[in-house]
Amino acid sequence: MAAHEKPGAKTSIASPTLIQQLATVLPKSASFKIHHLSTPPTKTSALYFPPPGTRPDRTYCESHFLTASIYTPENDNATETVEVLVFAVEILIYSTAYDSTFFVSKADSTGYLRLLGLAKGTPSPIRDITATFLRHLVEQHQRQNIRSVISLFARAQDQYLFPGSVEYNGKHILDDRGLVRWWCRVLDPLIEQSPTTTPADLQWESVKGYLTIPGLDSHETLSYIPRNAGSNQPWQIGHPLKEISRHSDDVPPRCLIPHYPDDPKARFLDELDDEVTKSRNTNGQWKSVRSIDQFWDMMAFRQECSAGRLVGFIWIVFTPKTLHQPTESALGYSQSTLSSNDSQTWDPSFSQPTILERFGLPVSPATSFNASSQVQPTTSPFKRDIDDAPPASQQSTKSYKHRTPVKKKKRLTGPIIPRQPRIKTENKNYLLDRPETSPYYTWHPESRGQIIVDELSYKRVTELLLRLDFANLDLATSSSNRWINEVRSGARGSMSEAWGQTVTGTKIVQVRTQAAAAGVNTLTMGLVRKKRKGAPEQSKEPPTSFALDTAPPKVNVLSSGMIRKKAKS
Repeated sequence: MAAHEKPGAKTSIASPTLIQQLATVLPKSASFKIHHLSTPPTKTSALYFPPPGTRPDRTYCESHFLTASIYTPENDNATETVEVLVFAVEILIYSTAYDSTFFVSKADSTGYLRLLGLAKGTPSPIRDITATFLRHLVEQHQRQNIRSVISLFARAQDQYLFPGSVEYNGKHILDDRGLVRWWCRVLDPLIEQSPTTTPADLQWESVKGYLTIPGLDSHETLSYIPRNAGSNQPWQIGHPLKEISRHSDDVPPRCLIPHYPDDPKARFLDELDDEVTKSRNTNGQWKSVRSIDQFWDMMAFRQECSAGRLVGFIWIVFTPKTLHQPTESALGYSQSTLSSNDSQTWDPSFSQPTILERFGLPVSPATSFNASSQVQPTTSPFKRDIDDAPPASQQSTKSYKHRTPVKKKKRLTGPIIPRQPRIKTENKNYLLDRPETSPYYTWHPESRGQIIVDELSYKRVTELLLRLDFANLDLATSSSNRWINEVRSGARGSMSEAWGQTVTGTKIVQVRTQAAAAGVNTLTMGLVRKKRKGAPEQSKEPPTSFALDTAPPKVNVLSSGMIRKKAKS
């Protein structure tokens, strides 16, 4: 939807593509209700620290929150059904002129999926919902010749998004090793090439997965990767931080590590950055960690990675056939953008060293390391215009000569005729008044949520979910209804009508029956080994000693010579 179009149409907000894709992967006749909440691309801080003497990349962030709910009978009345949330996932999309990063922030389930009554042995639909949603976002935000990266860290916890759900005995909580394997199986289908319906110019040249677990060597980490039948192994042990960086390999390690919210890497990164600020060095290097490999070695000793649990870091890198640099206009605009604290317009030519030398300014840490406080010329263009202007006395004289007399206002007389009030007939959503494409992001209508809110409203409704209770079915039902209605009440226009879409699965799932799992293995005649027959002497009656042993034992009576009396003292 273009910026000049009138927002509010239901078809322009809901995404039928996502619903159709979910129907093809969910079990047949299984019904779910999907709620998709998102924010428009909003300017945010850069993920990576810029190298010394450069500006941070201009970055936009989209937040996507997807929930799945089911209808289940109440405990008291089996005829009436209630809606309860069973799964939720939050994905943050960071877009620049160079790449698009999809960070899986949180994912959690309530355990009430078992009330759906799926056949025993049916694969969990949560895995298919997560993989389909990620594939949908990557396809809708794909840009020509721009790399896409999926990033997440797997850390086992009792509950992430649904408070109190750990008290429900139907929730299956994975340990740290099981969670890392589960996420690898979820992302493994995304490594396969997209169907042939994808245009040739948007097909990926290669899709690879990366896994690193601090504290484990390559052989131990290899056991967590899914085993594919093909000879081409799409998974690699390690990290792709050097491959996905647009900078050279000689940049400081802090410029290669992304700064995600609530990420173990980001917390360690903040602690190491204190060394830079205290020492005030100009090269941006840490004192304790000198390389990216040493950074991962030190991560193994962090409390989050060494307190008896494992933390897995997973990446899926989608590499296009051709990687080209952005246009000069986009590059100059990105490099000339100041931080949110600055209010002046920066000229990209001032960041060149030759310009600094021409103005006679020394190259200090403020000009080389801290990019947000680089030294500007002592005389700004606005000040030079003031200096070239004539003196104030001449200005006042000229203005006095050309002064025109002020016209007196006419006194209003007569009856007062009131104006009719203008009735507001529609609530316009100004969040949609932005372009679909730019050098930094892509915001197609199919990629948007059913309800689009700003960052403050998004934070409010997500924090509301963290204050609810899902300990039992009654509490989970009331909490689900409160959260769903709260998001609907904040919708604008006809977005509330599109909030919550029912999807029914069409996939025929082969259920592994219990009889097939515990079948009887019949041995062939060649594998049966008969017992050898005993010798003729062994087939006779047992010896008499065996019969004597079976008789009751006799009492042993000691003779008088075996008794030793105690000597008198």
